[in-house]
Amino acid sequence: MIDQVAVDMTHGGGGRAMADLISDLFIRHLGNPILARGDDGAVVDTPGARLVLSTDGHVVAPLFFPGGDIGVLSVHGTINDLAMMGARPVYMTAGFVLEEGFPLADLDRIVGSMGKAARAAGVQVVSGDTKVVEKGKGDGVFITTTGLGAVPDGVAISAAHARPGHAILLSGTIGDHGVAILSKRENLGFETDILSDTAALHGLVAAMVAAVPDIAVLRDPTRGGLAAALNEIAAASRVGMVLDEAAIPIRPDVAAACELLGLDPLNTANEGKLIAICPAERSGRLLEAMRSHPLGRAAAIIGTVTEDPATIVQMETSFGGARVVDWMSGEQLPRIC
Repeated sequence: MIDQVAVDMTHGGGGRAMADLISDLFIRHLGNPILARGDDGAVVDTPGARLVLSTDGHVVAPLFFPGGDIGVLSVHGTINDLAMMGARPVYMTAGFVLEEGFPLADLDRIVGSMGKAARAAGVQVVSGDTKVVEKGKGDGVFITTTGLGAVPDGVAISAAHARPGHAILLSGTIGDHGVAILSKRENLGFETDILSDTAALHGLVAAMVAAVPDIAVLRDPTRGGLAAALNEIAAASRVGMVLDEAAIPIRPDVAAACELLGLDPLNTANEGKLIAICPAERSGRLLEAMRSHPLGRAAAIIGTVTEDPATIVQMETSFGGARVVDWMSGEQLPRIC
């Protein structure tokens, strides 16, 4: 429930405050059965086709970071929201809010990255809009994108489809994007060779769906990280989860950076990873399909869906104990995507 009188940075961080803002304000005014599903994209049935529509805003700071920039991130983020519904991305639109005085050379670099990423993914940017605000009224560039994709017959993926006994899989290491962004923040100034994991995941998803057509849930753990994504799924499906900490892949240098900065890797943003939930008896086949793809080579089975009306996500720790994996209550990493 919203208990503030004004928007603050926690409302965009992917944690409990953002979830409350969406449910208590946006859903209250704009709610409809499709929006209420809480998925990464809206599945819309049209004559002869099932389409997925998704919109995303991109406000990352800095605009250029190890492994990418806001341009490539805007394309990958849009494609991935469609892919998490099992869709093949087809078209995108893009809206730019530019601050007066922003260097045209930097804008050229950003739009060039968008074009290169879109062509590599086989997606066309077919429409757009540009607005300019006075100097000091923006922060260089903000980009809003909308994506349209097509869902194959027989695919029905939603955050509400997890069931007790299902297996939880993760496509690779967590926290890479968040740490790469932080390494370029002026007030932190630590050095690292870690690159953002930003990537278009629709090819990986296509291989997964071909191997296991009855995947129940897909979700990319972006803002709020793995913890927020799993809590969103648990709430939508009215289930609990138990994770195995030792099974969650994380690079040693990412773990060390998070420890240095006092961050939890489970809350740290990712831009090229996905969570998959499927029937346990098909988890081995799905894991094999994921590891056979370049973007899933470090995939692992990390837990199990449980029956729990309280929708609690728990983790069995490496030390033999257990802890609750909750939503972030504050803002860990502002302006991360």
